Amino acid sequence: MIGHMIVQNTLHRPVRTFITVIAVAVEVTLVIMVVGLTSGLLSDSAKRTEGVGADIMVQPPSASIFMAFSGAPMPIAIGDKLQQLEYVQAVAPVLVQFNSVNGLDIVYGIQPETFRSVSGGFVLHDGTELRDSNDILVDDVYARAKKIKVGRTLHILEHDFHVAGIVEHGKGARLFVLMSTLQEMSGAHDKASVFFIKCDRSDHTAAAADEVRELLPHYEVRPLKDYISLMTSSNLPGLGAFINVMIGIAVAIGFLVTFLSMYTTIIERTREIGVLKSLGASKTYIVEIILSETTLLCFAGVVTGVGLSYLTRIILLKVFPSLPILITVKWIFLAGLIAILGGLLGATYPAWLASRKDPVEALAYE
Repeated sequence: MIGHMIVQNTLHRPVRTFITVIAVAVEVTLVIMVVGLTSGLLSDSAKRTEGVGADIMVQPPSASIFMAFSGAPMPIAIGDKLQQLEYVQAVAPVLVQFNSVNGLDIVYGIQPETFRSVSGGFVLHDGTELRDSNDILVDDVYARAKKIKVGRTLHILEHDFHVAGIVEHGKGARLFVLMSTLQEMSGAHDKASVFFIKCDRSDHTAAAADEVRELLPHYEVRPLKDYISLMTSSNLPGLGAFINVMIGIAVAIGFLVTFLSMYTTIIERTREIGVLKSLGASKTYIVEIILSETTLLCFAGVVTGVGLSYLTRIILLKVFPSLPILITVKWIFLAGLIAILGGLLGATYPAWLASRKDPVEALAYE
């Protein structure tokens, strides 16, 4: 009986119910998409770096794990010293540049021979590997997203490059040029951002890392197997705070809309509440009805929000095919829980107000 009454109450005011459900849906979508986008970018970056095939990554002192923000202060000659270590099979210096003009792209400046010795080389889909100083390789994901063909001119980093080949994705960056060219363009002569090290055996990684730390005591030496665990929002200054702020804004939206909706509902249903109380309804019963209606609206909003999140993801991937958006069951659950708790919090005062109404005054309300 009470369930039927709750459903009828929500359907009795379709416009207000629709607005409340959409507000909760927007809250859920905002949480899922913000977390999904940041998590997707971090996870994709970590997997592509791991896909280089190295066992160890060496960066400058106090360098960020996000190589695009680490600069290029290391002398490339360090690579020769690393190559002489006992457990080291191959060393590949890489110069990293961040291109934000045509998107959030990472460009690797590589030495084809050393990069091949560590990564095993590229899998070519079309064209050839790097030969000329103005050549550039793009991975298949980037080529599909930007509709790039072999032979086309690609303008990045204020320079016109000739697309020499399209390669399989997963080798660190999506764009590759000769290191000498990138060094000349960025003024980083004989410098590198990172050294990728391939050990003679995978079980020698720990020993090789100790050798590198002894040789370069103040440098950042990270086994690639540990790299993914470091790629979290808490390790990027400001990102965790940004996510929390966005979640806070989403919660505020849901709270305010639910509060206003339920408060207005209480005002409009003053006589109805008076009738219920005159028939013996307790304060607890009144509060239960209001909070049950709120829960129903929030649940509908959560379901709509999850569907809207997947729809938004589909649209974004149509527009930006290379954009990684990671939607997980964990954050679907958390976003739903946040929305429901925020909605119930917003309905608490209206519910308390309804339970306190005097039945005589309520029945006389016009």
